[in-house]
Parts: sequence; C-alpha cells; structure tokens
Amino acid sequence: MTTEQIKAALREFILGRYPDLDLRDDEDIFRLGFVNSLFAMELVMFVESKFQLSIPNEELSLDGFRTVDAMAALVERVSGRDVAAKG
Repeated sequence: MTTEQIKAALREFILGRYPDLDLRDDEDIFRLGFVNSLFAMELVMFVESKFQLSIPNEELSLDGFRTVDAMAALVERVSGRDVAAKG
C-alpha cells in the first residue's frame, strides 16, 4: 500500500466521523478540539485493523496520531517492523 493510499484510508475514517471537517494531512486533529479519548482509541483500533498490524506500546503516543501524516508514517514504520519480524 502506498503512502497516499494509507493517508486516504485515514482521512476517510476521520471524515466518516466528522464529515464537515476540512482536514489537511499536516493538521493536528487534537488541537482542532474534537478528538476525545474514545476517538483516540478508535483511531488506534482502526489503524491496527485496517493495516493488519499491532502497534507496539512504545509507539502509542499522541504524537503518532496527531496528523494524517504522522499516522501514515507510523503505519509505514510499524509495518516495516512487522515484515522484518516475520522475515
């Protein structure tokens, strides 16, 4: 999956909850004020399910989920680890 495909899936999930949001990939969703702890956990669960990976505890920080760009980088980073661990 390409970076753009990852970002598109992330945007689709976020905009599915907040359809009127004009979201840039580098915009901090926590600063926008609509993200609560429940939605943050839903994001984690979505990322793990959609991209078939398990996010290690050391990667579970707000910084990895602040922006679409950050989440895409997290997916790529963790996916690389998963591939290396399986190979």
